[in-house]
Amino acid sequence: MTEAVLDIKQWGNNLGVRLPAAVAREAHLHADQRVRVSVEGGQVVIRPVTDVHLTLEQRLARFDPARHGGEVMAAGQDLGAERW
Repeated sequence: MTEAVLDIKQWGNNLGVRLPAAVAREAHLHADQRVRVSVEGGQVVIRPVTDVHLTLEQRLARFDPARHGGEVMAAGQDLGAERW
């Protein structure tokens, strides 16, 4: 088990900790990787986020008009000089 004692530093309005290379390597973490940070039983837990690349069909299947605002423009109504 790799372990390090670190100082928490101010980073803008947030707090930050720099992970030593040995800790990151053992945890299989790398620069620009997305992680989920949570508190469980009073301990901070960092877990990698596995990005799932969805196809267009999968993204459209998840679309919920009630949640995402529906259509931007009402259909069936002429709004300007687009009358033919």
